[in-house]
Amino acid sequence: MPRLPAVDPTSMSPEHRAVYDEILRVRGQVRGPFAIWLTSPELCHHALTLQDWFPQHATLDRRLLELMILVLARQATAQFAWFVHEPHALRLGVSQAVIDAIRERRTPDFEKDDERLVYDLTRELDTYRTLSPQSYERGVAMLGAQTMVELVSAVGFYVMVAMTLNTFEAPVPGGKLPLA
Repeated sequence: MPRLPAVDPTSMSPEHRAVYDEILRVRGQVRGPFAIWLTSPELCHHALTLQDWFPQHATLDRRLLELMILVLARQATAQFAWFVHEPHALRLGVSQAVIDAIRERRTPDFEKDDERLVYDLTRELDTYRTLSPQSYERGVAMLGAQTMVELVSAVGFYVMVAMTLNTFEAPVPGGKLPLA
């Protein structure tokens, strides 16, 4: 049960309505974290801009971004995030076996070194909020400095997404929870 009332565009101020319309234009619907962040229109606008930046402009491969999101969604049991991002991960080439292992809280048997790296770095960042010197060097060696900055920033952003979804109990469309 959501902790905030459903968004009612008919009773919004012009500022709220402009952000609502922007979400509709970009996302096609207002749900999940955006329905929550809309309580603070300026925050919502900036969150929308940043969330759209990662898949459209970051140097981190989109497949790896989706993998990172699934790792964080599973760690936080962020049902809505898993519901939205599992199909994207599959479509972009993350194997069903890797996705199932993450869902079941098992370490996947990775066939791709870049996926193993992103999984390991995401888990370490989520656990310790930093990387060991060895992990940092491994990441920079494989991804480069710019992509490492983007990955670390994306992890931080999606931790915020998961916290928002869970705290305000964002409903999963259809009501079926994908994570046990």
